Amino acid sequence: MLHSDHAFPRHSHDTYGIGIMVSGAQRSWSVVGQVEAQAGDVVMVNPGEMHDGSPIGGARGWRIIYIDPPVVRRAIADDVAEADLTIKPVARDPRLGANVARLFGALGTGDALLTEECLARCLMLVIESHDIRGRRKPIASPSIMRALERLDDAPNTAVSLQELARCCGMTRFQLVRGFAREVGTTPHAYLIQRRVRLVRQLLAGGAAPADAAMRAGFSDQAHMTRVFTRHVGITPGRYRRGLKSAG
Repeated sequence: MLHSDHAFPRHSHDTYGIGIMVSGAQRSWSVVGQVEAQAGDVVMVNPGEMHDGSPIGGARGWRIIYIDPPVVRRAIADDVAEADLTIKPVARDPRLGANVARLFGALGTGDALLTEECLARCLMLVIESHDIRGRRKPIASPSIMRALERLDDAPNTAVSLQELARCCGMTRFQLVRGFAREVGTTPHAYLIQRRVRLVRQLLAGGAAPADAAMRAGFSDQAHMTRVFTRHVGITPGRYRRGLKSAG
């Protein structure tokens, strides 16, 4: 369980996320605009979806798990024609909330069959009542997609706004406006959150924080630590220790 008064800047994950607010309340920007979640609400996130999170009236507590898209696709393949699922960011649904709680309980047992069954039940309820496919616009136009591909392919290398605009066939001002409108953040902010994601992957692979900072394109470890803490809510060292204890 996480309990924090930290305000997370806009970022995204490569995975689906599903969890539940345990205490307090949170306001966040999401795929459908600004939403609020309070204790008992189910919170969800889509792969690649830009979102943030700020506490309302003090610290809030939540539990969440992140699920790789192939796992979700395998679980829903027989019930959903399309391969992808686009889920609502917040659901006030006691039935789904109870099933998410059962999923967390199953995770603690080490019983693979029980865990898979609980996950399948959660996804079934999400598909039935909280799938918003067809009600959102595509993430980006072809020009902005080229910018995203450049930043995703090499987040550890420096890039100028002029270079990024040139690869999109746009002016710098058109790029900044279009990127903010379609992605929900600026090119620089997107690059930083991609670097933070790379640091997390490197730390998970056993890299030391100083090495992870250099390989992810940060100027030094101190800069990486400040940015990482702002995005993740804890220091890289604490994050790395948590990975070791979980293993």
